[in-house]
Amino acid sequence: MAASMVSLLVIVLLGTFALEPTFAQDFCVADLSSELTPSGYPCKPASSLNSDSFVFTGLETAGNVSNNIGAAVTPAFSAQFPAVNGLGVSIARLDIAPNGVIPLHIHPGGNEILLVVKGVINAGFISSSNVVYSKTLNVGDLMVFPQGLLHYQINAGESTAIAFASFSSPIPGLQIVALSLFASNLPSAVIEKTTFLADSEVKRLKAFLGGSG
Repeated sequence: MAASMVSLLVIVLLGTFALEPTFAQDFCVADLSSELTPSGYPCKPASSLNSDSFVFTGLETAGNVSNNIGAAVTPAFSAQFPAVNGLGVSIARLDIAPNGVIPLHIHPGGNEILLVVKGVINAGFISSSNVVYSKTLNVGDLMVFPQGLLHYQINAGESTAIAFASFSSPIPGLQIVALSLFASNLPSAVIEKTTFLADSEVKRLKAFLGGSG
């Protein structure tokens, strides 16, 4: 009797799915003149697109690493590469100078997989149970960083390192912990209380990263 009921349920479900209309479309190239919505950007009319609409040429140029962290990220997210809108993928180029670092950060909207193409990079992430997973990566190595977890990349060699990071979202988001704390106007007293850092250290870091308060 139970087996018959299961078989009947499967038949009903299959019939229901077969009757459901399909609203899938091939692509949704972002209309960047419109507002971003929780589901992405609205689509440009297909009649306005051509082959160039699906090509991005911005990753061949090295990023400017002459900054406080000695690193640069060149993204090809929806805002830079409208063709990935709604497709669940994106990519970015990382350039990290000797002694440079991509500080601890999170991507709240997507998983990341990193491919090293030049140099040596020490990378790692911290799980929600505070377990650290770190590894020194060489050319051709891959490392994955699960969505929403703190992670970092450090140049572990003597020349500029280059890597490409792909994401499971066209808008993975980015929040760098140090910048959120010390490049913002979050009051120093609040930072001291919540991080247990001394006032002198908080002020030093704010001065270094351009924060106020």
